[in-house]
Amino acid sequence: MRIVVIGGTGLIGRQVVRLLGEHGHDAVPASPASGVDTVTGEGVKEVLEGADVLVDVSNSPSFADDDVMSFFTAATTNLTRAAAEAGVGHYVALSVVGADELPESGYLRAKAAQEKLVAESGLTYSIVRATQFFEFAGAIANSATEAGTVRLPHGGVQPIAASDVAAVVARTAATEPVGGVLEIGGPEELTMDGWVRTVLAHRGDEREVVGDPEARYFGTPLTGRQLVPGEGASPQPTSLADWLAAGN
Repeated sequence: MRIVVIGGTGLIGRQVVRLLGEHGHDAVPASPASGVDTVTGEGVKEVLEGADVLVDVSNSPSFADDDVMSFFTAATTNLTRAAAEAGVGHYVALSVVGADELPESGYLRAKAAQEKLVAESGLTYSIVRATQFFEFAGAIANSATEAGTVRLPHGGVQPIAASDVAAVVARTAATEPVGGVLEIGGPEELTMDGWVRTVLAHRGDEREVVGDPEARYFGTPLTGRQLVPGEGASPQPTSLADWLAAGN
C-alpha cells in the first residue's frame, strides 16, 4: 500500500515510516521540509495522489492556545478535503487521551476539534488516542520549574513509550480501519508528579518535584484520571522502568 505519513520526519512519524517500510509498504514521509504544508495546503494534493492511506502524526510548532487551534483546524480541513478528492481509503490521526475531557487546555481543545473534523469528514477513519510519551517528561519538568522546584499536578497518567505509539499507528494504518477511537497507554498508572520525579531522579537531576493541586498541565487542572485511558483501551508493553533501563 502507498501510505502517506504527514509529520513523517518527527518523533513518531519517522518510526512509523520505518516500520511500514520494513513490512513492504510504500511509506512516504511528508512535511514542510519536503514541500508539504498542511496549513496552507501547499503540496498536499500532489503527495496524496495514488495514496491508499493517510496518517497524520503532525504537531503544531506553537502550543499557544490560538496558534494550536489554528494549526489543527486548518491542517485537518485541508487534509480531509484533499484525502476525499484523492480517494484515500483510510485516514489515521494521532490524538491524545482525555482530549474531550479537559477543555480548559487550549492544546487539548484543539485536538478535540481535530478529532471532530476527522469524524465528520465522511472518510473511513481511525483515531489513535495516546497518553503522554515518556520522552516528554523532561520538557514537562522544565515547563513547570519555578525557582528550582518542579510543581506538577498529582492527577493520574499512564505514560507510554514513543516507540509503542509508533508501532500501534503503523499497525493501524496497515490494517482495517477502526471506524472510531482506539485508546492506548503504557502498562502502569502513575501520577504526573510521581512519573516526572522518577525520571529526574534516574537522570541525577536534583530538582525537587512537588505535587501541587494548583499546578496546571497545558493550562488545565488535573486532579483525577482524565489522562488515563478508559475501559477497553489497549495497554502497551514498555514500562517506565524498562524505558529508563534502555538508557533514556
